[in-house]
Amino acid sequence: MSVVEPVRDLGDVLLSVKNLKKYFPITGGIMSRVVGNVRAVDGVSFDIARGETLGLVGESGCGKTTTGRAVLRLIEPTAGRVEFEGKNIMEFSPKAMRAVRRQMQIIFQDPFGSLNPRMSVGQIIQEPLVIHGVGNRTQREARVKELLDVVGLASYHVQRFPHEFSGGQRQRVGIARALALNPKLIVADEPVSALDVSIQSQILNLLEDLQKEFDLTYLFIAHGLNVIRHISDRVGVMYLGVMVELGSAAEIYQKPLHPYTEALFSAIPVPNPELKRSRIVLQGDLPSPVHPPSGCRFHTRCPIAQDRCRREVPVWKESFPGHFVACHFR
Repeated sequence: MSVVEPVRDLGDVLLSVKNLKKYFPITGGIMSRVVGNVRAVDGVSFDIARGETLGLVGESGCGKTTTGRAVLRLIEPTAGRVEFEGKNIMEFSPKAMRAVRRQMQIIFQDPFGSLNPRMSVGQIIQEPLVIHGVGNRTQREARVKELLDVVGLASYHVQRFPHEFSGGQRQRVGIARALALNPKLIVADEPVSALDVSIQSQILNLLEDLQKEFDLTYLFIAHGLNVIRHISDRVGVMYLGVMVELGSAAEIYQKPLHPYTEALFSAIPVPNPELKRSRIVLQGDLPSPVHPPSGCRFHTRCPIAQDRCRREVPVWKESFPGHFVACHFR
């Protein structure tokens, strides 16, 4: 796929990602030489405006989570440029990167695995404050109680441990920890996928309320299409490490352009037994990111693919104002 150009006219851009790549080397032989690469993310670009929520959606293995972690440099990108408030953090030293991490936080998918079982809730939420030297002990303890109240938990929960909470409560602890340093950007990596449906709505409403209260910017990663639709201002659709479509949530859901997006959204259940949606069933399995198909990466499963799709990488184009797609025929 061609490199995705950032969306124009977003106003105050907080995060700008350009041609981001992350390859994981494959080693083999006695000398453990590199014999190939898993191209988890292969040239992704997007901008996020201050106060906006950009949703990333796609089937498992498309590179959504890797993109989010590479943006924060939790894993080091292979190539690309990540600008936060106009500064390329890819050039930052470890010391400079540590300072900027106060402004960039993450909410992990697994609310139990992301919390240290040997630490109390108070210690977990207080840990970022300790690491960055924020306040004294009394001030940090007061901040913890304030954050627990913000996310809907009680102050007496500070002495409890993660195993004493439900899944939804544990995720609230994770959200409180992410808020501890007053960040500007939060990468939410499938924060509700491990929760019951009834709890999902509570966490989503909480995230929306927190965004308004603290002027937060979200990169929201999920494979739940209705979740993405509910919380996102714009939606980016990923397939096999690349972006295939990007636009406002309303346009993407009402008039998807890319055949993959159409197939993806046709799987959304209709909450009316009298209505039926025409399901588009893709043939074949997701190709290997080690040896992605030539030309358009989706051509091996695309219902409208032609010879041109096998030979040429589709150009990223703006089909409608603010609505971009990488397809020869759309």
